[in-house]
Amino acid sequence: MPDQSSSVYRFGDLLALAREYWVRDMTEGLAELGFPDYRRSDALLVRVLLRGPRPVGRIGTALNVSRQAARKLVTGLERRGYAQTSTSATDARQLEVSLTPRGEEFAIAIVATIDGLNRRIAERVDPTQLLAADAVLRAALPDEHARRRAERLIPPLRPNDLEP
Repeated sequence: MPDQSSSVYRFGDLLALAREYWVRDMTEGLAELGFPDYRRSDALLVRVLLRGPRPVGRIGTALNVSRQAARKLVTGLERRGYAQTSTSATDARQLEVSLTPRGEEFAIAIVATIDGLNRRIAERVDPTQLLAADAVLRAALPDEHARRRAERLIPPLRPNDLEP
């Protein structure tokens, strides 16, 4: 039997480092496209809003943050001219958030940048490695609730998803 290594694989450290470079590449790519003010919280938020106007509470649920935290993120988009808020036509207590035309351009640029980064990764590894990475990242999610949320937001990879 081979000797067992006494070192522990540092998955979290590698994941954090990869995330740091991913965010850097997102920031640089978006700046090149005319959006120099990208923030880490923007990617998921604007993709939620690309689906259409949403009440702040539903945005919080989609992002798994409190209503107050969602409002703060929305305010950041508003200040940069990417989102606007209005009172809901059906419930005056609800604040609806929608993308401005510039916000739609920003969201489309984010989606394109993410697609490019994903393609770059896919070109560097074998498809079976991508499937394994997907499984490992899903296993790192803390509980069943998080795994179900991930499946709704990012469906698991299937072998035929990776065919050219």
